[in-house]
Amino acid sequence: MAALIGNPANANMLLALIPGPALTATELANEVGLTLSTVSGHLARLGEAGLVQVSRQGRHRYYRLADPDVVALLEALLPVAERAGHRRTRTGPRDPQMRKARSCYDHMAGDLAVRMLDGFLATGIVSPDGEVTDAGRKELGTRGIDIDRLAQEKRPLCRFCLDWSERRNHLAGSLGAAIFGHFERQGWASRRAGSRIVHFSADGEAEIERWYSRG
Repeated sequence: MAALIGNPANANMLLALIPGPALTATELANEVGLTLSTVSGHLARLGEAGLVQVSRQGRHRYYRLADPDVVALLEALLPVAERAGHRRTRTGPRDPQMRKARSCYDHMAGDLAVRMLDGFLATGIVSPDGEVTDAGRKELGTRGIDIDRLAQEKRPLCRFCLDWSERRNHLAGSLGAAIFGHFERQGWASRRAGSRIVHFSADGEAEIERWYSRG
């Protein structure tokens, strides 16, 4: 697995897929500067390893990262690569809106997401070891988040995910996904089509900050 990710062509394709939209093999070949036949071989191996998944639409095949764990793995490697001087200069969210709030598959990333987890830790909703406290279960319940139902899912309830731009953790797992879904249902947040950017209205952003800062 490490060897596959460490291969320069594979690493560049995986990083190109981090922003979210699926890409064709031709688009990925243009991204990494290799022939289509070479890229197809790389993609086949990445698919066999469970790092990418492919979907077919008409004559085209579209590739995307397999799941949120792959995103978390790549984003966790980026700070180390950057410190060692091996990070591509064009990776990373330069757009201020991307840095502020973006989707990380089904949960939220960026500055607002990091601040939300900081607030949960400060008010004791979530413990430093990644557990929802008894007080947190009660408090989140008043906000429309059913922790008992989420705990029945196969995925982890509460998981910390290293944020790509902030270099600190944001909240993932079924809880992170449920909270993001709650924000969208309330009309506070909306995803921009074809992008990972999450847009908040002024009123929505203020409401979210009150929502996660009260304990």
